[in-house]
Amino acid sequence: MRVGVDIGGTFTDLVAFDENTGRIITLKVLTTPREPWRGVIEALEGVNRDLSVYNVLVHATTLGTNMFLGQEGLEPPRGLLITNRGFRDVLEIGRQNRPELYNLYFEKPRPLIPRYMRIGVKGRIDSNGRIIEDIDENEVRVIAREWCGKVDVFIISMLNSHVNPIHEEAVENIIKGECKDKPIVRGSAIDPLEKEYERTSTAVVNGLLKPLLSRYLETLKTMLVERGYKGPILLMQSNGGLASIDVAIERPAVFIESGPAAGAIAVAYYASLEGIRNALGFDMGGTTAKASSIVGGEPLVVREYEVGAKIHMGRPLRGSGYPVRYPYIDLVEVSAGGGTIAWVDPGGAIRVGPKSAGADPGPACYGLGGDKPTITDANFILGRLPDNLAGGRIRLRRDLAFKAISGLADEAGLDPFEAAWAIVRIANTIMGKALRLVTIERGYDPRDFTLFAFGGAGPLHAVELAEELGVNSIIVPPYPGVFSSLGLLVADYRHDYYKPVLESAFSSGVEEKVNDIAEELSSKAVYTLISEGIGHDRIRVVVSLDMRYRGQAYDLTVQYRGSLDEAIRSFEKIHEARYGYTMPGEDILVTSVRVTGYGITVKPMLPKSKPRRVEARPYGYREVYFGDEGWINTPIYKRERLRPGENLQGPAIVEGSDSTIVVTPGYTALVNEDYSLLVRKN
Repeated sequence: MRVGVDIGGTFTDLVAFDENTGRIITLKVLTTPREPWRGVIEALEGVNRDLSVYNVLVHATTLGTNMFLGQEGLEPPRGLLITNRGFRDVLEIGRQNRPELYNLYFEKPRPLIPRYMRIGVKGRIDSNGRIIEDIDENEVRVIAREWCGKVDVFIISMLNSHVNPIHEEAVENIIKGECKDKPIVRGSAIDPLEKEYERTSTAVVNGLLKPLLSRYLETLKTMLVERGYKGPILLMQSNGGLASIDVAIERPAVFIESGPAAGAIAVAYYASLEGIRNALGFDMGGTTAKASSIVGGEPLVVREYEVGAKIHMGRPLRGSGYPVRYPYIDLVEVSAGGGTIAWVDPGGAIRVGPKSAGADPGPACYGLGGDKPTITDANFILGRLPDNLAGGRIRLRRDLAFKAISGLADEAGLDPFEAAWAIVRIANTIMGKALRLVTIERGYDPRDFTLFAFGGAGPLHAVELAEELGVNSIIVPPYPGVFSSLGLLVADYRHDYYKPVLESAFSSGVEEKVNDIAEELSSKAVYTLISEGIGHDRIRVVVSLDMRYRGQAYDLTVQYRGSLDEAIRSFEKIHEARYGYTMPGEDILVTSVRVTGYGITVKPMLPKSKPRRVEARPYGYREVYFGDEGWINTPIYKRERLRPGENLQGPAIVEGSDSTIVVTPGYTALVNEDYSLLVRKN
């Protein structure tokens, strides 16, 4: 049995695929924020207490994100940064981005390492890689001896180490000699590209996550082994690929957005099965809602991400977080999950978020001690949710939900149902902004996309969001409440490697140099994949180049097929599309070579059945509120009873074990042969 487990802010989701029978098993349990591994064990044992039945575990965790967001009880490890003398303040100087232009009191993010634990040493390498001052080895040795017992990790980031790492390597060897088994992170090994601030920040984030992730994975592994598990543990990376524990510990920053990335991969896979080239992923869970774009069958990817950045209406404020240079799936996340709290501001207006009730105590209707009105409470008293969630594990209490919403309604001077509907509409506005960010603000028309709605609460709001965006088709896949966990089972292995070039594309010998680097990095990618058990016949390697006009500060990435002339033409074509012009006759720099190695995994086959065109039969009716249409006696359907070919007219509610679908008036839903639900406007 192959199993994927995704730890979210509110729920820990599991999808297990039985390779013998083809059966897919799903389960949701409440997340245990202080000890997240306990939720993993509870979910696994909820399917089978004998963990030896699982042969592969694929895992996604929010541990890294939680540390940078300051989760209580999750303190960052103590790290010592060693750099060049005179450059220990690079973390505080950073870039001159002002995230809040008109806020005179804005404070830059607190440095992850305090100043007294950032030490500059003698030694300098120039921009061409020439040594102009040697490292003082005795100075480094004294530092290592003094700090060895006081810190959890050593981080080394020296000037121009991307062109010549000899000084970083010397410092690393000295520390290894003085401090046995102490974790060391070297900047040029983690991020071998230009720009010392981004390289140092990437090294620091990796360094502080390394002991934390190591402890977490060691604890999880021990608990699994004690219960009989014998297989490998794989982790989802933020780039949408899988990797082994060893890679996770070496480069932990690539796992910060692992859960949301799994959702985007699931959308891309499912869209490919349906023959859909452009898809919008909308994932609404208990704590946040996330949006992603699949263009031409592939998720959009960015090359840099700011960990812990402030978010304004789904848009990260550049300069408010800690830069990490790795490929990340382009995701927009907003504070609009089922547990997001609604409140009344001093002007008497209802606001939604950013605070969340999370898993503990959760929405008021959970009956676990929460008394704040949330989006889930609003949906519940409007009749849009059943009395039980998560397959009956959570029984909702209407009296507690009504009490919480009534308190907010009294403050706002509204009827409780008017207040509840206002909460839903405000949440939709926030989530609609996120969907616009990954389409319109990326240069795409949302009307050209199909919306995939998933997460425990995504299908509740999907049709209303599609109406707002002008999207014509909505697909609610099977198992929507645990769809990100399904993404863990359909993801491929992925490893990214890159190396600087920093030479003119027209200079003599540069193509040979590029080819040599591409071959070197490709061999490294293939070796890593083989060491993870991937056969040669399932390995695919893609080579690309970062290029820019001389004098520009940022690169464009083009695919490289062995011809630099072809790459130059591709660069000019992409530049024209991106910026509206090219610069004929200007010098073009090749700044770096990038290699991505993929290890193709065996995908679980989803059940299918021959459709038969009939009208679906409801199992009951209840009053549901639909805004301008008011209260409507609405048919209720059990999703597990629906068969391919059956259709139903809105208004309708479709209740599943892991998610509830709202089909608004004027829309029709059809069950596809793969048991997905296709919703379209009449």
